[in-house]
Amino acid sequence: FLPTASLWCLAARSKSVIPGEGGPGQGSPRSFRLMDKPLKAGWLKKQQRSLVKNWQQRYFVLRGSTLTYHKDDKETTVQGVIQLRFSKVNELPPNSDDPGKYLFEIIPRTTGDRERCPHVLMANSQSDMEEWVRSLRRVIGMPTSGVFGKSLMDIVTYEQRFGPHMVPILVQKCVEFIKEHGLDEEGIFRLPGQDNAVKQFRDAFDAGERPSFPSDTDVHTVASLLKLYLRELPEPVVSSISTSWINRRITAAL
Repeated sequence: FLPTASLWCLAARSKSVIPGEGGPGQGSPRSFRLMDKPLKAGWLKKQQRSLVKNWQQRYFVLRGSTLTYHKDDKETTVQGVIQLRFSKVNELPPNSDDPGKYLFEIIPRTTGDRERCPHVLMANSQSDMEEWVRSLRRVIGMPTSGVFGKSLMDIVTYEQRFGPHMVPILVQKCVEFIKEHGLDEEGIFRLPGQDNAVKQFRDAFDAGERPSFPSDTDVHTVASLLKLYLRELPEPVVSSISTSWINRRITAAL
């Protein structure tokens, strides 16, 4: 016998293929083709909702707040429709026992007391997965908790789901870039960076992205981003007592 949650999932899946109930009814392919240009499209693997978990490769198309999937990139047949409104999108941490899978899930809105059955999808690469997650979240308008203004413990604990991180990913990326490009730069951590670029990077990290800095990024911009992050920590990295002690030591050395 199937567990109750599984029965709900199978019932929901059966309902989703009934014409007029969010599935690929007659005329659906034509109506989708007549809509605007897709916000994003590409191949993903979709986990089948069955007792034996297997994967099927499908062509996914994102238009508005609707995600459809098809057998081919011609969109000749709509095999399923995922309504994204009020849904949630989560990256899934890598499995050390089964590496090389870039997974994320779409959790639909709850209906009554029914168990929410996530759609688990697999991308071809880390960057492809991040791009899909970013696009879906923008459509949904999902609020994110961000990283600025959050405690170090909360951020590190969350990010350890995606790998063994001892410091926040933002700090790691900033330090690595500054170490590579800024050690010989005059006025590092003193001269300001480009305000617009700092804001763009901040918004990206706060949206749950993990952007890389292009090699031609102004090193003062990255330094300003790091300073902004440290300045907005709820607990200072260096206490006022330690700061006073450091200042006294520097003064004595001079």
